[in-house]
Amino acid sequence: MTDLQIIWLSLLQGITEFLPVSSSGHLILFSKFTDFPDQGQAMDVALHIGSIFAVIIYFAPTLWEVLQGLLKNKFLPNFKNEGCQLFYLLLVATLPVIVCGAGLKYYGTEWLRNTKLIGWNILCYGLLLWMIDSLSITVRKIKNLEIKDAFLIGFAQCLALLPGTSRSGITITMCRFLGMERREAAKFSMLLSIPAILSAGILSGYQLWQDGNMRQIGDALNAVGYSFVFSLAAIYVLMQWLKKWSFFPFVIYRVALGGILLLDAYGIYDVQNFFIK
Repeated sequence: MTDLQIIWLSLLQGITEFLPVSSSGHLILFSKFTDFPDQGQAMDVALHIGSIFAVIIYFAPTLWEVLQGLLKNKFLPNFKNEGCQLFYLLLVATLPVIVCGAGLKYYGTEWLRNTKLIGWNILCYGLLLWMIDSLSITVRKIKNLEIKDAFLIGFAQCLALLPGTSRSGITITMCRFLGMERREAAKFSMLLSIPAILSAGILSGYQLWQDGNMRQIGDALNAVGYSFVFSLAAIYVLMQWLKKWSFFPFVIYRVALGGILLLDAYGIYDVQNFFIK
């Protein structure tokens, strides 16, 4: 894999991971509509790990509060302590995707990397985000969430195992459905990405190490670094954006992209030739 491809993929990952537009869908589509070969799932995971490091740095004060809350309560649940409460909310919300992810890995994931599925998911879940975001109240913060809310968000996250759905998009949609403020919904979604993606990254890294392909390991490390930089910038932009505006521009983008992908998938318009030319 060339350095140019790694940089392009990292830029694409950084921009799309925390915006509700589906980073996994964009990473898959990149090779389909360019001359670059498919980077494979291991590289996708490495790119996501870079994004996780960006979340950890950006929300370091919040994570420090979580650690202090856990130590203060000896790791026992205490929803009167916000740090401790956040940890157990994230834990509960992560459990469903671990189970679903393990099942999906058993049956294989290559059949998911197709344009029709990605196109329909980008389009339909984008419209769902617009509808929920427009109609929902905006009153709740993370500290107002309960265990049942965390389960609902966790089950919604399982849908993101289908490329094109967008992990951030579908979890933000559920958070907005539950009445959370937009910035609080985005924050919880980003924090929720840490355990889910980090566990996948550890497994993928172990497999790369077992394979002993040093070139592939080097490419993965470069991807982590570049993705971290681009992701950190994207998080900052999104959190500033949500101070004043809604998710509507991202919905417009998803509808347009989904429509174009479906035109290509059903043979109405050849998008690949357009990009390669």
